[in-house]
Amino acid sequence: MKKTTKTISGFVLEYILGWEIKDNFPNYINSSIVIFAPHTSYFDALYGKLAINEYGINHIFLSKKELFYFPMNLLMKWYGSIPIRGVKGENAIIKVTKILKENKFMHIILSPEGKLAKTNKWDKGFYYMASRANVPIIVACIDYKTKVIEIKGIINPQENIDLVMQQINNMYKNVTAKHPENFQLHENK
Repeated sequence: MKKTTKTISGFVLEYILGWEIKDNFPNYINSSIVIFAPHTSYFDALYGKLAINEYGINHIFLSKKELFYFPMNLLMKWYGSIPIRGVKGENAIIKVTKILKENKFMHIILSPEGKLAKTNKWDKGFYYMASRANVPIIVACIDYKTKVIEIKGIINPQENIDLVMQQINNMYKNVTAKHPENFQLHENK
């Protein structure tokens, strides 16, 4: 049985666009780093935003600084994004750690792939952000084959980074991207 949506975002995503949102966001976690993959299309960000709104969590999206030009910066701000990586005088890990320490209820959302194109080296900054802020990593996915957006699991960032990346790979191994040819799991080498 399909759950009842709580928001306009959830209604649009489920009843107009035909997606299912698994109602399993761990509400007992006040703050976290949420990684969201696969990210092979700009539609991923739209569907992800609608799902996050349905989950009803306080959040900030991390986006590449190149998207913050006028008038796009107004849309990015409305979307709940802040520029990250390559911002002069700022270290992303320190910036996010500070945000999480200053806000008791905050979830930082990002795509560890870092770009829409295929890559076998995911940006591991999310691991260091979570570890430094002492918050869990929540693994979320968007699966175009099943049209499901869900939380795949929760990872303790105090574990070995290679083990964490392997756990993440296991969670994403059967997930289908919008453009499957552009999605690859992280390779530890």
